[in-house]
Amino acid sequence: MDTTVTTTGLATASVTEVAESGRLHYLDHLRALAMLAGVFFHAALAYSPLMSGFFPTADRQNSVWVDGVAWGLHLVRMPLFFLVAGFFAAWLLQQRGGAALARQRLRRILVPFLVAWPLVWVSLSAGIVWAASNVQHPSALLAMVRDWMQMPDPPQGPPPTTMHLWFLYYLLLFGVLHWVLRTFDLGRVGAWLMARPAAVLLGLPLLVWPALAAVSAPHPAPESFLPQFWAVVFYGAFFALGTQLHGHPDWLDRLRRHVPWMLPACIVLYAAFLWRLSAELPAVANPLVPPVASWGVAALEACLAVWGTVLCLLAGRRWLDRPNPVLRYFAQGSYWTYLLHLPLLFAVQYVLMDLEWHWPIKFAVASAVTLAGCLLSYQLLVRHTRLRRFVG
Repeated sequence: MDTTVTTTGLATASVTEVAESGRLHYLDHLRALAMLAGVFFHAALAYSPLMSGFFPTADRQNSVWVDGVAWGLHLVRMPLFFLVAGFFAAWLLQQRGGAALARQRLRRILVPFLVAWPLVWVSLSAGIVWAASNVQHPSALLAMVRDWMQMPDPPQGPPPTTMHLWFLYYLLLFGVLHWVLRTFDLGRVGAWLMARPAAVLLGLPLLVWPALAAVSAPHPAPESFLPQFWAVVFYGAFFALGTQLHGHPDWLDRLRRHVPWMLPACIVLYAAFLWRLSAELPAVANPLVPPVASWGVAALEACLAVWGTVLCLLAGRRWLDRPNPVLRYFAQGSYWTYLLHLPLLFAVQYVLMDLEWHWPIKFAVASAVTLAGCLLSYQLLVRHTRLRRFVG
């Protein structure tokens, strides 16, 4: 990764480190692992008991072990992406100015979003229609779509959403908010907080706690084209932390002394989160509208998201800062994989739904085929073409 790193890359080092080394291996590797976690997370949801009522590819087989692992990834993966995106937004603004940042956002975020959105929408919609008509053991959602299709006057479908491209949508929004906050010179508050690491570790969970208490648990993807206030607060807090981290490169070093309590705290709190989640989510009349999280569960989510994200950054810098050509290649194809993986994954899992294979085999096949398809298409269509400037 060079100093023209993308907003979907992961990094935590200072500008000085970037300039001196030219490449930060652990950032490439964190980006690759986060991409892989995203593919595995979406593949695992088909076998999650919690998602069986409303996930399109929900399989007949599921396991509580899936929920035990998947929601841990869910709590830290996207906050980590937004934090690092904020870091490099601040870096690019300082190094090249506002005009360069605006051009980069247009080329790397807005253009891919505008091109990919209709393609993803059509492919996902067509996949659901095909699956509802052809899958012999449909999920609850597919069965509902099948019933609608058989009505003489079927109800109108849901309005278009950003789907999994919501990440790009919010990056554009946070770019505007970042410019506004810099205009009003509100960075002094952040500088005061960054000088007190313990205040951030305790204050940030308090900040995002009400936002998580406003939605269901685990928190949903904010796919609506109307910005969701809870998502602006929750993910915006991590983006803002990333912008401050850029100006305080020693902040992570000062956090290392907190690891002895953060790590066991996350283990205990995650166990409590899974326990409360199973206790507070009984069967509801409409599975498409899950209940709002209790304040207790939201507090657990807030602490886990903040402390877990910080631990990922520290672990990455500690153990991943060495060359690894495999992870580097995954990192280079991560943006393309992000765009392509969900339609491809759903297509594979629709075919697998009628097979009698045990769910771990289905999960492994779906994940492997999806990753192979994404990386092969990246190699053929992106890596050595002009598309690399936009999604490479």
